[in-house]
Amino acid sequence: MYPHERSLVKNLAGKDFALLGVNSDKKLSTPQRLVADGTVTWRSFQNGNTADSISAAFGVTGWPTIYLIDAKGVIRYKNKRGAELDEAIAELLAEVGQEFPKEAIERDAK
Repeated sequence: MYPHERSLVKNLAGKDFALLGVNSDKKLSTPQRLVADGTVTWRSFQNGNTADSISAAFGVTGWPTIYLIDAKGVIRYKNKRGAELDEAIAELLAEVGQEFPKEAIERDAK
């Protein structure tokens, strides 16, 4: 999963696209290590207590959960992966007059 997200972040730079991670690991050192070693290259924050958090507010029942939010702040898709995720992002970019670059679907080998 991480290679695809890294590729999207790299190739969609400058587009109306942002990836935000919400981490719920009990130890903060785990996500910090993933950022430090370059595995995670996007903004991420600590979820904290999952009973009283964004996970509870969004109804997250498993990890990872992926939400695609459009330019108006509306959740449009949940849990798309791979080609389906690319297609959904392309659709949302088209709605704001931007093109999904073909290189964005290249899978990072890292």
